[in-house]
Order: sequence, then structure tokens, then C-alpha cells
Amino acid sequence: MKLFARFQEDNLLGVRFALNVFVAASILWLLLRFLADANPIWAIASMIAASEPVIKNAVRIFRARIINVLVGCAVGLAVLAIGGTNEWKVPLAISIAVLVSSYVVRIQTMWRQAPINAALVIASGLAQHSKLSGIEDGLQKVGEVIMGCVVGLLVTWLFSLLWPVRETPAKPEAQSAKA
Repeated sequence: MKLFARFQEDNLLGVRFALNVFVAASILWLLLRFLADANPIWAIASMIAASEPVIKNAVRIFRARIINVLVGCAVGLAVLAIGGTNEWKVPLAISIAVLVSSYVVRIQTMWRQAPINAALVIASGLAQHSKLSGIEDGLQKVGEVIMGCVVGLLVTWLFSLLWPVRETPAKPEAQSAKA
């Protein structure tokens, strides 16, 4: 009987999460594609990465993601602003972003976002073959990432009001596989 109850609860959690990301992706698609005439894929990917059915976990992930996105953006902009556009700036920027995220910010949740966003900003400069255009394009993409995180958190919060999820203590992977 416990197995059936757990199966039902897990499946409903998956359904709730699927509805959550469907609503958030639809909002982002409408906002960015039709109102801003921009490709919403960065915002949607960020929303999915920052989404979580349990609001307490969603807030923790949101905070960590935003901080590391801003670190990556700042590092990317600083590296891009120094000198011209050069493909060797990508490994330099991502390495610096890892070091800042690891030893200054020290928020391990979503810490991979710092080097990803540093690379995003630098790559925009390389694609545009212009430092200024790269900075503008990089900031736009980082803005879309932040927008995706914000919409994901807001939709998760609304879903938590309409369809609350019972918080259960986290189980180690080995125990949950045996159950």
C-alpha cells in the first residue's frame, strides 16, 4: 500500500512540475517572442533550471542561480572590456568566474552558472566581432536568463498557493533506490 501511495504522490509531483514549466514557458514565449521579438530559449532554459515544485527549494535555487549569473556576467563583461575580441578570452573568463564563484561567493548550488554566463557574454562579443555589440548582446542574454529565473520562481510560488506540495525530508540516493 505504501508503494502505491508513493507512486501516486511521485507521479502527481511530476504532473504538477510539468504544468508549472508549461505555464512558465508559455509566459516567457509570449513575452519574449511576441512582445520583444526575441528568441526565448535562454529564458526558458533558465526557468527550467531554476524551477522546483517545492517553493522553499525554488527560492534557494533562485538565489544561488541569480548570484552566480551576475558573477559570470560581471566577469565576462570585465574580460570583454579589456582589449579586443579574442577567442582565448573564453577560457580565461570561465576560469576566473569559477575562481570567483568558488572562493569569493561560495554558493555551491548552481555555481556552474558563473562560468556559463561568462562564456555567454564573451561568445556574444566574438560572434559580433565587436566589443560594444558583444557587451550589448551579452547583457541582453543575461537579462533573458534572469527573466526566466524570475518567471520560474513566480509561477512556482503561484502553484504553491493553488496546489501545495507536501515537503518531505530529503533521503540519500542509496536509501531512495532501495525503497
